[in-house]
Amino acid sequence: MNEKFFSLPVEKQQAIINAGYKVFSQNSYKNSPMSEIADAAGISKSLLFHYFRNKKDLYMFLWDKCAEITIDFMTKYKSYEQSNLFDSMERGMKAKMEIIRLYPDMANFTIKAFYEKDEEISAAVQESYHKYFNLKADKTLMNMNPEQFIPGLDIEMMYRDMYWASEGFLWEMVQRGNVDMDRMEKGFYRLMDFWKSVYLRKE
Repeated sequence: MNEKFFSLPVEKQQAIINAGYKVFSQNSYKNSPMSEIADAAGISKSLLFHYFRNKKDLYMFLWDKCAEITIDFMTKYKSYEQSNLFDSMERGMKAKMEIIRLYPDMANFTIKAFYEKDEEISAAVQESYHKYFNLKADKTLMNMNPEQFIPGLDIEMMYRDMYWASEGFLWEMVQRGNVDMDRMEKGFYRLMDFWKSVYLRKE
């Protein structure tokens, strides 16, 4: 990747990033032309290749950018600092809603990339995903107080279950298009109320 990309104004960088997320989320990797991404970003195809050597370079940059953006916003909302899991999840939910406002196609791209079968990129995506998931889980579980949960609970499995359900819920919402933020927030609180009723230690 050409360092000149980072010398662009933030607004132009975001336009290129969002264009990539949009095109790659609507098509397979193979059927996502760089020319279409360039058009969506409002730049020429040759200029896009000036910033990124090839399509794989752009794709993996966008994939890594998903993790970077998520970690930045989760840190901003102090999600990793909470000892109460549900406080952490609530802050994480607010962080993700802000991400959706700024990068409306990022969630779709993330899911699409995870299931991408193209051999050119699938292995790199899977390796990066598991590295990121383990980092996120470690940050969350490190501060968690196990005494708040029912005795004998497999806390790591509970966290994985809740993480997968949260991602599935987010996927369902963004697939409908024109995400209703109020509906998403209410639905997520319902999920958390259910988890609290199942996993929290009864007083």
